Amino acid sequence: MSSLWGEPAPEMTIADLMNGLSLGGGRKKHRKPELEEPPPPAESVADNGDVEPDWPEGESGVADHAPVEPLPVEDAAMVRPYAWTRGRTRSTFELRVETMVSTSDRAADADAFAESEHRAIGVLCKEPRSVAEVATLFGAPLGVAKVLLGDMAQLGLVTVHKTATGGANKAHLVLMERVLSGLRRL
Repeated sequence: MSSLWGEPAPEMTIADLMNGLSLGGGRKKHRKPELEEPPPPAESVADNGDVEPDWPEGESGVADHAPVEPLPVEDAAMVRPYAWTRGRTRSTFELRVETMVSTSDRAADADAFAESEHRAIGVLCKEPRSVAEVATLFGAPLGVAKVLLGDMAQLGLVTVHKTATGGANKAHLVLMERVLSGLRRL
């Protein structure tokens, strides 16, 4: 193989060949955009009185459309779940998935709830519920529900019930039977 000028071309190695391939991942070469000629100027009605408009007299030429209706606004603004916890991912309370919580006597006063999410969880917890149930019904990730419930427990808005456990931190047989029967009902 020889070059254009009659000189012998250097032997091409596999490395040279592979370096020459881009396989779509190499840098893109930017081309200068070709300049297009501007379109010829349109004749205006003012310049030529012989030209008649394309629309009948008396109409503005703008299509009459039905008025645009605004998009429906939801009752509550969309807030990301971790904004409710101000970015916190851990609670000061040790709350397990099966821990039961309920609204406390202090929470009976509607003014006790400073945060709207606390108010919503307070309504959910009028009867004892597990942390997992609260998270599901509230529509938040489990970690967010744990942080919110921990905050509410600190404020005295929810009562955290003790989990039925036996000695040496083993789950009580009654609790295990309740969980098993609940799983069977699913």
